[in-house]
Amino acid sequence: MSLTTDILARVSSIKTAWQNHSQLVPDVAIILGSGLGPLAEQLENPVIVAYKDLPGFPLSTAPGHAGRAVLGQLEGKTVLAFQGRVHVYEGYTAQEAAIPVRFAHAIGAKKLILSNACGGLNPAWHTGDIMLQTDYINFTGMNPLIGSNDPPLGERFVPMLDAYDPEYRVIAKEVARAQNIELREGTYLAVSGPTYAPRAELRMFRTLGADTIGMSTVLELIMARYLNMRVLGLSAITDMAVADQGDHSGTTEQAVIETAQSIAPRFQNLVRGILKKL
Repeated sequence: MSLTTDILARVSSIKTAWQNHSQLVPDVAIILGSGLGPLAEQLENPVIVAYKDLPGFPLSTAPGHAGRAVLGQLEGKTVLAFQGRVHVYEGYTAQEAAIPVRFAHAIGAKKLILSNACGGLNPAWHTGDIMLQTDYINFTGMNPLIGSNDPPLGERFVPMLDAYDPEYRVIAKEVARAQNIELREGTYLAVSGPTYAPRAELRMFRTLGADTIGMSTVLELIMARYLNMRVLGLSAITDMAVADQGDHSGTTEQAVIETAQSIAPRFQNLVRGILKKL
């Protein structure tokens, strides 16, 4: 059995287990990053299923990731929210890290909002800012599409220009203005982690044009575009990773989660406003 065939079998198993809980088709799927999971608790009439109860679903082990899928109603939309994701630094493959996206698509989601907590590389920005992802750099060295291809699902050579949906980006900016939220716009760079980058790499990443850095999101984005899903990306800047400013000693898992939680109310209002317009 090939790697891709094994992944598709796992997704089928997850879908079957999920449909024992709900047959509703989500309008939008949302992957909630570190400290941003409480948005899922605002869903009305929720169906809540722990990842461990979905055979084949990869389990979240990172702090700040509850490891639950929640389906419910929010702003007139049926929303599937993932409270936590999995990362390759947990020992998962790129294919496994993208299983939640494959699963969301398998049960009918055509739209995806990706979120993350990340470090800020742009020296003009600040901890606590929210960034609209406009482009990405994949510095993980991985790609979830490596392996055999399944033509009915998508084309192997996926164009990634404007991977983040231009129309959705306009909507996000309109909502941010209406809510008086300063929404940064920039490029997100993904590394595999789990180590935080040294100063030399931070300088290099900034030179390459990255505005933020994190350990997630890009592999999910690639899979979503392969499946022809429309994607919006939002980042909560939870610490500054400017190479020649500060000693960075305060950058810890717990500090990142606490800062993300402080950003969460603005993030939640922004996402709710966006959902109304999608």
